Amino acid sequence: MKRHLIRYKTKPERADENERLIKAVFKELRDKSPDGVRYMTLRSPDGTFVHLVETETDAHAEIITGLAAFEAFQNGIRDRCSERPQRDEMTVVGSYRMLDE
Repeated sequence: MKRHLIRYKTKPERADENERLIKAVFKELRDKSPDGVRYMTLRSPDGTFVHLVETETDAHAEIITGLAAFEAFQNGIRDRCSERPQRDEMTVVGSYRMLDE
């Protein structure tokens, strides 16, 4: 199991656009309903976004990056950000109903 946390801050005037693009990724994920992928995005009032991604294998991670909506989201991400994305591989220390829907 691979777990990644991606964190960045958008420019104030681009935060809503970024959220719209992310929602399109989630819509495409729901439509395709791939196994082996868990994904959640959080937004703070200051335009900081945090993505929590859990995949069973590297191949499952490619499911997300291969989505048309994800490609649209990635296009121009650097222009939307005031703080560039930082990605870290994470390990679970503890969890209580996290990411369960």
